[in-house]
Parts: sequence; C-alpha cells; structure tokens
Amino acid sequence: MEEELKCPVCGSLFKDPVLLPCSHNVCLACARNITVQTPDGDTAVQSRASGGSSDYDYLDMDKMSLYSETDSGYGSYTPTCQLKSPNGVRVFPPAMAHRHCSLTCPLCHRSVSLDERGLRGFPRNRLLEAIVTRYQQNRAASASSSSSSSSSSSSSAAVKCQLCDRNPVDAAVMCEQCDVYYCNACQQRCHPSRGPLAKHRLVPPNQAAAGGGGGAGSGGTGQQQPHQPPATARKPATCVDHEAENFSMFCCSCRAPVCMKCLEEGKHAKHDVTPLAVMWKQHKCQISQALNGVSDKAKDAKEFLVQLKNMLQQIQESGVEFEACLVAQCDSLIEALTRQKAKLLTKVTKEKEYKLKVVRDQITHCTMKLRQTTGMMEFCLEVLKENDPSGFLQISDALIKRVTSSQDQWVKGALEPKVGPDFDLTLNTDLLLQTILQLDFCQGKAVEAGPAVPPAPLLQLEKCCTRNNSATLAWRVAALPGNPVEGYILELDDGNGGQYREVYVGKETVCTVDGLHFNSSYNARVKAYNAVGVGPYSKTVILKTSDVAWFTFDPTSAHRDMVLSNENQTVSCNSYDDRVVLGTAAFSKGVHYWEVCIDRYDNHPDPAFGVARINTMKDMMLGKDDKAWAMYVDNNRSWFMHNNSHTNRAEGGISKGSTVGVLLDLNKHTLTFFINKEQHGPTAFANLDGVFVPAVSLNRNVQVTLLTGLEVPKNIRQ
Repeated sequence: MEEELKCPVCGSLFKDPVLLPCSHNVCLACARNITVQTPDGDTAVQSRASGGSSDYDYLDMDKMSLYSETDSGYGSYTPTCQLKSPNGVRVFPPAMAHRHCSLTCPLCHRSVSLDERGLRGFPRNRLLEAIVTRYQQNRAASASSSSSSSSSSSSSAAVKCQLCDRNPVDAAVMCEQCDVYYCNACQQRCHPSRGPLAKHRLVPPNQAAAGGGGGAGSGGTGQQQPHQPPATARKPATCVDHEAENFSMFCCSCRAPVCMKCLEEGKHAKHDVTPLAVMWKQHKCQISQALNGVSDKAKDAKEFLVQLKNMLQQIQESGVEFEACLVAQCDSLIEALTRQKAKLLTKVTKEKEYKLKVVRDQITHCTMKLRQTTGMMEFCLEVLKENDPSGFLQISDALIKRVTSSQDQWVKGALEPKVGPDFDLTLNTDLLLQTILQLDFCQGKAVEAGPAVPPAPLLQLEKCCTRNNSATLAWRVAALPGNPVEGYILELDDGNGGQYREVYVGKETVCTVDGLHFNSSYNARVKAYNAVGVGPYSKTVILKTSDVAWFTFDPTSAHRDMVLSNENQTVSCNSYDDRVVLGTAAFSKGVHYWEVCIDRYDNHPDPAFGVARINTMKDMMLGKDDKAWAMYVDNNRSWFMHNNSHTNRAEGGISKGSTVGVLLDLNKHTLTFFINKEQHGPTAFANLDGVFVPAVSLNRNVQVTLLTGLEVPKNIRQ
C-alpha cells in the first residue's frame, strides 16, 4: 500500500496533500514547485521560481498555514501589501494574484490554471492525510517495538531539543499534544503558552520518556510502551466559500460537498443535491461491491502464479525427458542421422526456451498486476475505514473507476497458461532410410497407423486464409513409395464447435470453401487416403471469417434489364418496370447491416430494399412473391411488403442523396430499415429462416450505390 501513499513528484509519503481536478494528489510543497507561469504572468512569480526572495515567498508560506489545524497565528510575517477579506483570511491584491499561473499533473499531464486563490483553490485531501499519518504511526510503532531492548538501555540519556538548528541543547519540556521536545528558548519562541496552545500540556522530558507518552493515564502497569501521539478527533471539514459552515450536502451536478449557505445563496442553489451521509454510504457500498470482484481475481491470480511456477519444473522435466528420447532414437540410426541430430536437438531446445520464456513473461506480468491490485485493495480498505464523508467523497469517484478498471484488466484468458508443459513434437522412425536426410518433426503426437496408410497431412499455415465468408486451406503430405496418395478429405465444423462435416473430397491440395457464416470461427482438418485406407487427421487449424459482410451486386443473377457499374456496386435499370438484382453475399445466421445510397431519383418511383431467396422472381417489385421481404418507399412514405401484403405504413420518404439502411437480424427473425438514419421497424416474419441474400428492385427512374462492411447501428428500438 505504500506506493499509494507516495507523492508522484517527490517520491516520499504525502505531506499536506491537495486534490487536483483530475483526482490525483500531490504534496502542497510539490505543487508550488511544479507551478509555472504562463506568458501573461507577472514578474514576481518568475522571481520566486528563479530562487529570488520577495514577499511572495512569505505569502505562499502564509497560505500553507491556512491548511494547518493547529495554526497558532504566532510568528507569521504579513507584508504591507497584503489585504484581508471580511472573514479574516489573508488574500492577494489583484496585481499579485496567480491568475497567470498553471499546474500540470505529473501523472496524467492534465493542466489547470490557478485562480486568484492560488493553490488554496485546490481542496486539501484530509482523508489521504489521515491515512498517511496512521501508516507512519503504525510503522514507527513496529520499529520501536523491534528495538525496545536497545531503547531501554539508552532511556537515561538526555533528550535533545528537536527544533534547534545547530548544536541542539537538552530539552526542558515536551508537549504531549504536539509530541515535540523543546528547550526553553524554542518553547518561548515556537510554543508560547497563550492562544490555542495554552491548553497544551507541557511535561518534563524525563517524565515523558518514563511514561512512554501515556502521562498519568498509563495505568501504572510498570511496562514501558513505545511513545505514540494520542489519537485526537479530526475537525469536521468546512466550506471553502463559507468557512464557518460545515459540509452537510453533496452537489450531484458539481460532484462536490457543499454547505447550507451554498444552497441558499451560492452557485449550487438550483443544483441537484443529496444529503452528504447518503452519498457517502452509497459510494462506500459501490467500492465495497467492486472490491469483492477484485478480491476474487486476486485470489485466482495467486493460484495461477502457483500453477505457472509448477509448470516451470514440468517443462524442465518434459524437456529433459524429450531430449533423452530423441538421443535414444538418433543413436539407433546413428550412421544415417549424424547430420540431423544436432538440428533436431536445436529445435527441441528452441521450443523449450520459447515455452520457458512465455511462462516467465506471464509470471512477471501477472506478479506486477497482482502487486498493483493488492496495493490498491489495501488502500481502498483504509479509505473505507475513514469516517470523514467529505474527504471520502473527494476521492471516491476516482477510486470507483480505478477498482472497476482493475477488475476489467483481468480479462478472460488472462489467468490461463499460454503454453503447456508438453512438447507437441514427434519423431517418426518408421520412415524409410532414404528419407532420413529429410527427417523433421511431425506436428502433434504420434499416431499409430499401418505402414501403407498415408501419414497425416501438414497444413501450410502461411497459405491458409479467410476472405469475407470464404476460407482457403492448403496442405501437403509425404507419400510413401509404392503407395501413392489417391485423394484428400477436408472437414469443417459448424462454426460453433459442433460436429465435423466433409466439404471437399479430391486430389487437389488447395481448397476454397464458400458460403460460411460471418463472424464465426471454424475448425478445419484434412486427411489423406489411398488404396489401403484412410490416414490420420492433420492438426486442426482455426479460421475466423470476417466480422462484417463485404459484397457487391451479382451480375450473374441480375435481371437482363439491370445495368451494373462501379465494380458492381452501382445499379440502374433500362426498363420502366421494376426489376430485381441480388447481392453476392448469403446469410443464414447472425446480424448484418448494409446501406444503399440514392444516386438518382426522378418522377417519384417506388424502389424496394430488403432480402430474398436465390430463386425469387426478378421481373416484378421485390416483395410481391413469397420469397422476398422488403420495404418499398416513395418520396413521402414507406410500406413493408411480403407475398404482396402491404403493412406497417410509415411517414418519411426518399429523394436524391438519401440513404436507406437494411438491418437483417436472423437471430430474432426481424427486418429493420433506416431512412436517413431514422428507424422504421423492426418487423418480425415467422418464416424468415434459411439462407438469404440482399436484394433491390428499381426501374429506370432510380440509380443506387451499395455500401457494405458497416457496423450494426447502436441504440436500436425493439
């Protein structure tokens, strides 16, 4: 958790942290150091940045004292040019304001301009300051308990003043509230017995050391305890604009705590507000719920790290075992395999090194993410212990986002090994001696087969590819002498991990399969056969089809009156009667979307857009038979039509330049149309099942251009 409590500028634990608008924190002193002057700024700020001495140094020091809860007001310097506001807070004159200064966050590099209040405009992160203080106290208590034996032997030594710059003298008193030892001179100068400090209890240093900081309330147990400053109740946070008012409400519009005067007379008067305690409990609940998921992921990550570390040993053992088998096989064929043994051993070593590197990289990456997640969880748990609603709400939004983002980074597959301990390499010693010089590792485990059966084909992955909803596969096989391969059988599953089916049987070693589903992953395998029988399957390859459909109009199935141009993406007609043209893509499942742009529209015709079977009638309007589903539209309105039945009339027509979108959802069996992005539908059809192709019908008064490869529109009404 210590990383969460360190300033990104100085690298030390936060001291007087302030909360930037980007939800990151920096020390107040560090904020002054990284504040820069814009080109319109005054020269005084430049003097301070260059190390010069001016009244601005005292002004910044005085502004820092405004953050201190124990500020006595004693010994501060007030320049003659300084003014006071009606509530007694010192402010800058207009000529000395920081309106031309800016500050850049060291983490997200977001810049913010300072207003007339300077760094006072940033709220103090009281909650983070309390956590840092508690963390330091716990660490100091642990250190003091571990060195109790040495401290007891030196307890009689004189205690020195903690405020003397040079040659500190013996302390005369110790303040139990401030936990500071003073000599007489420093006590009179820095801790006078008046004002708020008059209530502090000063005790002799020997009494403080003997009592272990407990004073008369130690109970006289006779056991010395390490001194710890007493826990005091923190002051309630007050409003920046109304310092006499405590925060009581939370402005949902500004995402900030406010007081009652802010609601009555301030800028939050008309904003949506919620009681501070209600919003505090709500955000605590959100962080707690999010932490449950992150905690489960962290537990899984720890188990995953154990699994990876065990796998290192398994890979080492498997590698040694595999190398031993390889050497034994090579020794049995030593005369013919002398030139190949070194090569094969090199391949095994490379495979082993690759697996080890992958696992080590996974261990390093997972360890880093786990450490970050654990540190954030510890910090969040400390935050949840706090009882300061306003301080909590200052950082709760950012924490909620961080916790949610941390949970999202443990995506599916992040806690799964990328490699296995086994080596998928097999040396086939049944090949004839004349093929020894071409000996190489087979893909996958060895498959026992008859000597005359063809071996498993080797898929040539560099030649396997997909395009749109088609897949091309290529393979090769080393035929045995005297038993030539007669053909091959290519099998694909259904795209959902189902049963395999034969899609090709023949002598070719390259095959293209068309008509697959879009946005689907197919498993493919091939086997060879000859007169003796069928050989084993090849290694399975996964082929993923395109997420979206790219297609054109099909000139081979279009009506003869149709005229296609622009690489078959634009179509017009030579006839006054409606004619149909189909697309080159076929759909049987999934959700698909395409658009048609109206290039020419004369005399208010009724073009139709939709889907159809391959054998739909092409010499009439689309949708007049029972093999097409379409929407026809004129310049004012549109209708859905199927089997010459007109339904769902809607206002809104087309003109030149209009766009008509078609959304085919074969999962829900619906058609939805969009005219100039305005939705019409969806309309469900009971028999909208099977294989469909995009279709358009038009006459000579219309020309359209097809637009494909589009994403499905968002926020569709159902």
